[in-house]
Amino acid sequence: MKGATVLFSEMSPDLDWEDDFNHWYDTHLIPTRLAVPGFVSAQRYRDAERPNYLSIFELTGPDVFDTPAYLKVKNQPNAKSKWMLANVQGYSRYLGNEISQRRRDDVGEEAIDAPFLYAVFFSVPDERVDEFNRWYEEEHVAMLLRCKDWLMVRRFEVYESEPQPWTHLALHYIASLDALKSPQLEAARTTEWRDKLAAEAWFRGSYVLFERLGDRFAATA
Repeated sequence: MKGATVLFSEMSPDLDWEDDFNHWYDTHLIPTRLAVPGFVSAQRYRDAERPNYLSIFELTGPDVFDTPAYLKVKNQPNAKSKWMLANVQGYSRYLGNEISQRRRDDVGEEAIDAPFLYAVFFSVPDERVDEFNRWYEEEHVAMLLRCKDWLMVRRFEVYESEPQPWTHLALHYIASLDALKSPQLEAARTTEWRDKLAAEAWFRGSYVLFERLGDRFAATA
């Protein structure tokens, strides 16, 4: 179900052909990629506030994107795929390698299928990466996981970024929207360490909430 690398991909179809877009995505785009060796699974999500769709593809590693099988799928789309990819809005594509994963002690691997995904991006200067990672791991994640609805946090180093120059991605898997109003989150956002980092100009993240859409797709290769 989970891989060492993720492809984080967003697209926004026009409302007039939203259903057609979803049918194409579920029956063509995802299956063609999951037939490529190295793809593990895929899960779709919908932005909680607008008709923007996210897919998280799980892969065994970044080398999958250089294989002939994947390059054929990417570079030889059919006519329908060409049209869809040329007409969707809000396109984003971020590739990241997992650098950590932490779950609540009472939660198993099923956490990856949580009903809500909270995606957090940062662009961290090279000279601040070590402290940023220590803060996130040693303090921030530990405090969040005290909330019963905060199931898992996976962190990634982003190595390919479009359109924003993000360098770090955290995927927060939550069981309920109550997690985003929890005292544990409030406490994690008001520590001395976080306040110190937040005072720096680069500490301006992107936060987006998604709802899980449908069941997870499994690899067929």
